[in-house]
Amino acid sequence: MRGVLVTRPEPGGEETAARLRALGLSPVLAPALVLEARPFAPPRAQAILITSRAAARALAAQSPPLPLLAVGEASASAAREAGFTDVTAAAGTAIDLARLAAERLDPRAGPLLLAVGEGYALDLAADLRARGFRVARRIAYRAVPALTLPEASRAALSEGGITSILFHSPRSAACAITLLQAAGHAATLAGMEAFAISQRVADAAAAAIAPLSFRAIHVAGRPSEDALLALLSGRAAPPAAPGAS
Repeated sequence: MRGVLVTRPEPGGEETAARLRALGLSPVLAPALVLEARPFAPPRAQAILITSRAAARALAAQSPPLPLLAVGEASASAAREAGFTDVTAAAGTAIDLARLAAERLDPRAGPLLLAVGEGYALDLAADLRARGFRVARRIAYRAVPALTLPEASRAALSEGGITSILFHSPRSAACAITLLQAAGHAATLAGMEAFAISQRVADAAAAAIAPLSFRAIHVAGRPSEDALLALLSGRAAPPAAPGAS
């Protein structure tokens, strides 16, 4: 069975692994980041904007009764699970989310609460402000690099059979590669095919592994896990090229 290394942090990593098993693949969990919630007092706002499922989960204990705009359907679903009832999903990118906010909300109606991970969504905040909105950007969670690989992933990497690695974000890609190289698996990485959720993620992975390179890097046709897994499973034509595609 084809082994796939999943570098996504929990709890998303196990969700991805379950989807891979359903596709007949053999996932191996190696989370590169550990997510830590950062509670905050929600400021006055007309609506909440989130760019990840992690932000939705971090807000679960608060769930203020405000409309919520999510970057995509996955984060919208997580927000509903967290207790939000008025939830609208954008088409999957930060630009889509800013466009949705401009269509649905009035800058004169009050500030927007942008709940994000530490270091994320600065460009989105600037885009929203350029559209006339006041933005209260709050850190809902932080992601810290994992210090070690899980024992199961160390064993699987030593035994061989892992042919692919998934990357969901630029930072997790860079941290995963650093972690694997530190564990002595630089050559193993170079023998893998990398599957990135976007070109930006692919570029980060290619830069992190340099001067080595992956056997190939494949980029999802759109920035969603559905597209990424379709590419991985062969249900979409995966253009491959050494270094990037």
